[in-house]
Amino acid sequence: MDLGLSGKSALVMGASKGLGFAVAKELVGEGAKVAICARDEARVTDAAARLGATALVADLQQPSAGRRVVEQAIAELGQIDILVVNTGGPPTMPFESIGSSDWRNAFEGLFVSATDAIGAAIPGMRERNWGRILLVTSIAAKEPINNFTISNALRAGLHGLTKTLSREFAADGITVNALMPGYTMTERLAEAKLDLEKVTGMIPMRRIGRPEEFAALATFLASDRSGYITGQAVACDGGALWSI
Repeated sequence: MDLGLSGKSALVMGASKGLGFAVAKELVGEGAKVAICARDEARVTDAAARLGATALVADLQQPSAGRRVVEQAIAELGQIDILVVNTGGPPTMPFESIGSSDWRNAFEGLFVSATDAIGAAIPGMRERNWGRILLVTSIAAKEPINNFTISNALRAGLHGLTKTLSREFAADGITVNALMPGYTMTERLAEAKLDLEKVTGMIPMRRIGRPEEFAALATFLASDRSGYITGQAVACDGGALWSI
């Protein structure tokens, strides 16, 4: 199947490892020109070299970092047709352990960086009457997970943003969708220190997901083939969500 991505330009945020890296790899494989960003210069440079992508250094918790990294990507690639908003997960802890600075840092990194990046990418997409915006959230945005308090709260807000923007820019040929990864074999999952045997037993497919499976979904939603899909929050979770 030709996804029509050859020659398209994409920025994948938070892509030095994990799901972001997998999405960037899939896009490169489909012929897209890709820039990736992460805060660790050595790591993102190494990841970009392995992918054949452009490396950009950005700490998304810093003010206006989302806008700046999009502007840098446009300067490097000429334009951004596909924006994948992906940020590292906030600390996992119960509500009473969370301080005001934890909330502020997470809001800056998870939410404000997303709105800044989208705001910088939209004008060019509107001018060309084509664009794909994907926000990587989590199944926690739909069904809260214990101790993922910050993620539960802020990622649900991103779903409201997704639906709002999808309606505002649909007539401009721009689709906006959220992707909800379930339990997927990444460093983030290891850091959460979950009982993987117990988690696996809760997933109807009885296994943890693979990053490349999530990347395949993201790449399809970034393609010409998905032009009539917008405003959706799509799970890649092995059936873990109970809700419809």
